[in-house]
Parts: sequence; structure tokens; C-alpha cells
Amino acid sequence: MLRTRFILLLTIALTAFCSFALLKKKKPVFYIIGDSTVRNGDGTGKGQQWGWGSFMAPYFDTTKIGVQNHAIGGRSSRTFITEGRWDKILQTLKKGDYVIMQFGHNDASPLDDTARARGVIRGIGEDSTEIWNPIRKIKEVVHTYGWYMRKYVRETKAKSATAIICSLVPRNNWKDGKVNRSADSWALWAKQIAEQEGAFFIDLNELVAAKYEALGETAVKKFFPADNTHTNEEGARINVATVVDQLRLLKPGSLTKYLNQ
Repeated sequence: MLRTRFILLLTIALTAFCSFALLKKKKPVFYIIGDSTVRNGDGTGKGQQWGWGSFMAPYFDTTKIGVQNHAIGGRSSRTFITEGRWDKILQTLKKGDYVIMQFGHNDASPLDDTARARGVIRGIGEDSTEIWNPIRKIKEVVHTYGWYMRKYVRETKAKSATAIICSLVPRNNWKDGKVNRSADSWALWAKQIAEQEGAFFIDLNELVAAKYEALGETAVKKFFPADNTHTNEEGARINVATVVDQLRLLKPGSLTKYLNQ
């Protein structure tokens, strides 16, 4: 009788322990960070403007991995950090997670204007300059685009998570039937940082530009109802499909097991 009771209690205890362990083990998270071309406004398509990150979740089996789009309009690689948004992600970032990032559209802005104060120093070097930030009302040391991107990658890898850098999606700007690219600036610098830091790289600037050219200038113009930077839903879906196609190719740490077929 005592033996039977002991075995029963042991079974209950083991079952409870295993259940607790399963609950405690959190599924990985696919974090998305960037600007309004990744998540526009509140992500509900106001003004027919959508970022590609808003359509990422359906590509994943969300019973196995979480998808969180933390991109926000108007931010640069610098201000996403100085506003504390990156620190908030770092608080929950863990081993096995992923961070995909796309910055560049707003990084060419002034360093210290009274409207946004969001610009960075061009390039990937260690240059820096101290400014008075009229928005935050403090002195601030501003670094290069590469310095900020390097920080994202290093801090992601320090958490045993996977960093993925995307070059910025192209604007609807054409010349002689070709989409203007950033192959000698922001897209190049994104690639260089990915190579230097051992991060995965997706050249959205080139890949999407090639798709636009295949469709033609007239057709692509319809993707940009408000300006030459922000796409409608159709354009955003083309961009996110381009991202996902490249995610399927990433090795090691492949995302294939989390992506819907």
C-alpha cells in the first residue's frame, strides 16, 4: 500500500516537473527592427502605406516561433537606440532568437536639427562628433552608420541570438529605366558590416530594385500612392516575399524549420 502510494506521488511529482519545464522553456522570437518602410504608422495601413514587416508573421509557424515587429517610422539606426527601443528588446532577447534589421532611409538626415535630430555620420568608421541634441536637450556623441549597425550585431550575438542585416528597400526613383540604388553608400555599408561582424546579409536594395525593373516604372508607381518611399500593401508584400525567399537560404541557424512551406 505504501509502495503504491509512493509510486503515485512520484509520478505526480515528475509530471508536474516536466509540465513546469515545458512551460518555462520559451519559444524563440523573430524580432524585426527598422523604420517606416518596415512598419508604417501603427501598422494598420493608414493612408494606404504599409511596411513589409507587417506581413511577416503569416510566413512563420507561430506555434513554434514568435514574430514581433518593433520597427517604427521616422527612426534611424541612431535614434532607435537613443530612444531606448533597442534596450527594451535586449531585456528579453535570448539564445535562439533572431533579429532582422533594416535602417538607412532616415540616417542621412541632419545630426542636430530641431525637427528630428536623427542623422548619423556617413560610413562605417569609428568617427564621432559631439552635438547638442535640441530634441533630447542633452549633449550627445553621434557615430557612423556602421558603428550603430555594429552595435546591434554584437549585442545580438552576445545574447547567442542570430543577427540579419537588410540593406534598405529602394525608393521609387528612376533614371533611364533603372531604379536608383544605394550600392555605393547605405546598402554597401550594411553589407560591409554584415561581412565584418559575421551577420547574415540580405541585399534588399538590389533584389527589390531588380524586381521593380522587371515590372516596369509604370506598374511600380502604383505601389507608392503617397510618396516615393512608402509602399502600399501590394508593394509591401513584394518586399516581404523577397525577404522570406532569402531567409529560406540562411545557414547555419536556418529558419526553415519555422517557416511555413
